[in-house]
Amino acid sequence: MKKVFSILIMVLLLCNHTTGSASTLDIKSEAAILIDSQSGAVLYEKNAKQKMYPASLTKIATAIYAIERGNLANMVTITKEATEVDGTKVYLNEGEEVPLKKLIQGMLINSGNDAAEAIALHLDGNREAFSRHFNDFLQNKINVQNTHFTNPHGLFEGSHYTTAEDLAKITSYALHNDTFKEIYGTKELKWVGESWDTTIFTHHRMLKGEIPLEGIIGGKTGFVTEAKQTLATSAENEKISLTAIVLKADHKKGIYQDTQLLLEYGFARFQTSLLEPSEVKHNKYYLPNETFITEDLQEGRQTVLDNGELLIETGSGETIQTIQLEKHEREPVESKVEQTKQEHEEDHATVIYGAAVFVLAGLLVGMKNKIFKYLRR
Repeated sequence: MKKVFSILIMVLLLCNHTTGSASTLDIKSEAAILIDSQSGAVLYEKNAKQKMYPASLTKIATAIYAIERGNLANMVTITKEATEVDGTKVYLNEGEEVPLKKLIQGMLINSGNDAAEAIALHLDGNREAFSRHFNDFLQNKINVQNTHFTNPHGLFEGSHYTTAEDLAKITSYALHNDTFKEIYGTKELKWVGESWDTTIFTHHRMLKGEIPLEGIIGGKTGFVTEAKQTLATSAENEKISLTAIVLKADHKKGIYQDTQLLLEYGFARFQTSLLEPSEVKHNKYYLPNETFITEDLQEGRQTVLDNGELLIETGSGETIQTIQLEKHEREPVESKVEQTKQEHEEDHATVIYGAAVFVLAGLLVGMKNKIFKYLRR
């Protein structure tokens, strides 16, 4: 009964917060961001560009790196180095052979640090090479600019950092991969290893259903002392797909409350739409491809600035998303028609003006001759 009462109180609190603007959200964690996973539009941010320690949210990046770079069916031979990593494990044995996909599952679902280390060593041979290739992948493939990872699992190192904004970009990018999305959303998995025969469960309380919220499709938890509580959560309904990243909360309760506030706010206020090129009409700029945009459910508008930026705005004028349009290499047909019409009108006016001048000149010449004749009398 006490648990039910607590849930009801939480729901009432959410109702009071999710109908307003982003500025009304009382987010306690040090950094947070909410984005539309399809359009990339930032719907809420707090210290989103501040460098932070991610803890095990690092494993989201390691997972998509491994999925895209490795062969999921390949067998990975576990080294002694991998088995000696601190923290949460899936209890791999030295010399054990495990498929790469299974290691990714153990890393994301049970947060196995030993699985993460085994993945890194398998892909790149040693930690230094892994870090170099890993960061190149994140910067060049996903276009993150404020992230530097020195390990695959997120155990604390001073030079291992990221931002809420970059983690949201990485997670949204990864969600476009079906294998990642499947593993990221797995609640439980039968695990059979040489030294561990069990069922592993996600640590994410929303994904497990312990904290009820409709639409949760995946998540990852994290904790080290320096990072405190960190959480990545993705959710969707029929109108929008959202990803919330929340960093450095003092307690687990706080990190889930912040996440729930963000997701409820996103569901209550926004929807994703597909903007077609034909829908953007401008005499200097155009939209080259169909593009996902995030719109205000209540009221919204679109504005093209003189520099070709298309602003997707709320009814009150707050910018939700900015899209850079392309400039026409040639003037649009409509513009050329107008120009031709104007030139024709100008030519017609010139002819009339010339004729008038000619007539006036003739009159003046005639008057001049009459004057001369009069003077000669």
